[in-house]
Amino acid sequence: MNKGFIKNLCTLCALVISFNSYSFDDELTVYSSRKAHLIEPLLDAFTKDTGIKTKLLTGKGNALIERIKLEGESTHADIFMTVDAGNLWYAGSQDILQPMKSETVNSNIPNHLRDPGNLWTGLSVRARTIVYSTDRVNADELSTYEDLASKKWKGRLCLRTSKKIYNKSLVASLIHHLGEEGAGKVVEGWVNNLATSPHSKDSKVMEAIMAGQCDVGIVNTYYYVNQMKKTPNAQLKLFWPNQKTTGVHVNVSGAGIVKHSKHIKESQQLIDYLTGIKAQQIYMSLNGEYPANPKVKSVSLDRDLGTFNQDKMNLSQTGVLQSEAVKLMQRKKYK
Repeated sequence: MNKGFIKNLCTLCALVISFNSYSFDDELTVYSSRKAHLIEPLLDAFTKDTGIKTKLLTGKGNALIERIKLEGESTHADIFMTVDAGNLWYAGSQDILQPMKSETVNSNIPNHLRDPGNLWTGLSVRARTIVYSTDRVNADELSTYEDLASKKWKGRLCLRTSKKIYNKSLVASLIHHLGEEGAGKVVEGWVNNLATSPHSKDSKVMEAIMAGQCDVGIVNTYYYVNQMKKTPNAQLKLFWPNQKTTGVHVNVSGAGIVKHSKHIKESQQLIDYLTGIKAQQIYMSLNGEYPANPKVKSVSLDRDLGTFNQDKMNLSQTGVLQSEAVKLMQRKKYK
């Protein structure tokens, strides 16, 4: 029997057991693949400000989606939350979400950070950008994601594994902008320039740079923020690529209302709240993520990391093109 199937089945069974230990009653129930400590402060603030009680259940994203599908009309879930637009798009494709009708969301969140069919919205933004050694690289040597495929970076590049959704979405964006052939040349160049085998985590990429194993890499901004808290004297710095072309690749954490929610009005109220100023500031303080609402200024992050122009590709494309991205990386032997 397929090991992946057995693993998913065991995860689902564990979720069933843990879920059955809860009493749901009239509370607003959030199923989330995000860690509890990143979501509970937001829900606590919502309850304090509105009086609406919430219950948070966490688990692996795909297992939660399967749970909601199996529960059908009997589901306790009101809201599904996860990271990466590719995962949000997948949830929408599985017919577990319903369209939102909210002028608040439409006003607070830019079009490119929302599903065109209103099935989900981004709630916080993370940029996937270039990190480099200030000892061995001058900033004027850097320019674009595409340039990291050039020969000058031979044996100097570190990357996270292609299996991570963040890199699937980045490559999907390359396909969107460059076409499959152009994106393929970039990925092939990256693979040829690798100094080490792909790493399991963004933090491992930065550790490899600090250890002198490579000079440049690609990471999510909040990993860098957290790394610099641990090692404030590390000779690392971020570079914002593609500022004269497509802009920095961004992604989101986000949420949608479950198709068979029993509390649609309250669910929309929570999502509206999470796009507002107070909740957006909480997102920034918890994990170094950028606000999805452009009315909220990321003063401390801008001061520490600098400002940048975002890629305005609608993030639903990270899901639409995800399968092509995976196949392309497999063909180019990006592991």
